[in-house]
Amino acid sequence: MVRFVQSEQSEITMDYVNLPDASDRNNALKSGGVTAAVPERKLYRLVAVSFGLLCILQAALNISLRLALHSSDSTVSCKNLTEETDELKRKLTNFDKYFQQGWVYFHPSFYYISSIKKSWTESRDDCLQRGADLMIINSKEEQDFTRKLHKLMWVGLTDREIKGTWKWVDGTPLTQSYWGPGEPNGFKGKNEDCVEINFDDLDNSWNDIPCESQNFWICEKMVAL
Repeated sequence: MVRFVQSEQSEITMDYVNLPDASDRNNALKSGGVTAAVPERKLYRLVAVSFGLLCILQAALNISLRLALHSSDSTVSCKNLTEETDELKRKLTNFDKYFQQGWVYFHPSFYYISSIKKSWTESRDDCLQRGADLMIINSKEEQDFTRKLHKLMWVGLTDREIKGTWKWVDGTPLTQSYWGPGEPNGFKGKNEDCVEINFDDLDNSWNDIPCESQNFWICEKMVAL
């Protein structure tokens, strides 16, 4: 144990009693003292540094994932925009082709008006070769459009299959008609099984005439915008 002794000079000295010798003290310090505390502090530092590195790595991974997702979204958006632009260019190219070939646009279709005369059957064959068919009139606006063309023209309406049952070339039955006064009438007992449109001032301008008659015609082609 340690005993404190007061000297004449009032100094305090330490007298080591019953302590191990120097070699034993050194061994004690090495085994359980300062030397043992050093590895423990290094372990704490290593854990702290490792945890910090893990946090940095996690943050970097999150940023990378966000950038990758943003890049993916941007790529998809650019791809969609490119596809839409290409589709628009294709449609504009088709429209220009129709205009150059003499087609006229009236929403939602293109129309081709012939400059020569043929029978109803020959006229329809010409339309089919153009990827279209004889015109089907579905509305008052379309009826008014034809009257402004100022031509007698075949349209795609006939009762050749069943007399008196008028059908359009796509097989749909006639529902809304614009027959001229007294039409259809089979004038003088003739087989007037095909329809032409007139351009007089009357709203109702359809007339039935023999399908073998020579007439101008109008084709219609639906074009999706």
